[in-house]
Amino acid sequence: MSALRLDRVSKTFGGLRAVGDVSFVIPERSIFGVIGPNGAGKTTVFNLITGVYRPDPGGSILLGTIDLTRLSPAEVAAAGVARTFQNIRLFARLTVLENVLVACETTRATGLMSALTRTRAFFDDEAAMVERAMKLLEVFGLESMADLPSTSLSYGNQRRLEIARAMMLRPRVILLDEPAAGMNYGEAEGLKAQIRWLREEFGVTVVLVEHNMQVVMGVCERIHVLDHGETIAEGTPEEIQKDPNVLAAYLGEEGEEAGS
Repeated sequence: MSALRLDRVSKTFGGLRAVGDVSFVIPERSIFGVIGPNGAGKTTVFNLITGVYRPDPGGSILLGTIDLTRLSPAEVAAAGVARTFQNIRLFARLTVLENVLVACETTRATGLMSALTRTRAFFDDEAAMVERAMKLLEVFGLESMADLPSTSLSYGNQRRLEIARAMMLRPRVILLDEPAAGMNYGEAEGLKAQIRWLREEFGVTVVLVEHNMQVVMGVCERIHVLDHGETIAEGTPEEIQKDPNVLAAYLGEEGEEAGS
């Protein structure tokens, strides 16, 4: 059963076609990679899925049976899609724990009236949210930093904090936009283990945009390759590493030379 399906999705900005007729199906509980050279359209695809951009007429984006095509970013998040960003977007004046708790509003059991009247249910809900946030921080090795300002964390830890915050939404699908950026070899190996753990522990589908081939080839089960907004290949990591079109896109070789 598919968690996420794109069918002939395109996006044109003025006269520039950034994404053209991209289609893929991501099975539930899978780890799926979207790769390509700089400017290939990877982040644009993420922005289309999450409602930041609306696709051109004719294409569709389905989360299970839910049509995401015309939903706002907030509605897409509520439907079960969470994401991180290529450029880190943390709340600088909030602590590490507070940054994670920001994402709990769509999953609260109590509403505004309970908050205003300070009911027992509200405090129970607060405690449950803090407990869940601390569990996520523990997963990413950040529990000891919970009360520190988010800006005091290293670059790699800020990346982990973004993933923890996204998981606070209890997503069905999580989109990770270059989560290994700025990480060293050891940190990237740890990230691979954490991605697998998220899938197993929470049953979430993971979609990864990443330039770090150590991470992509080590954790993804299938990989979709874009170049200049067009699909040029899809397959297993082993198949992608041997594909002449992929070699040409990354190495600047002619397809015939790459296959020789």
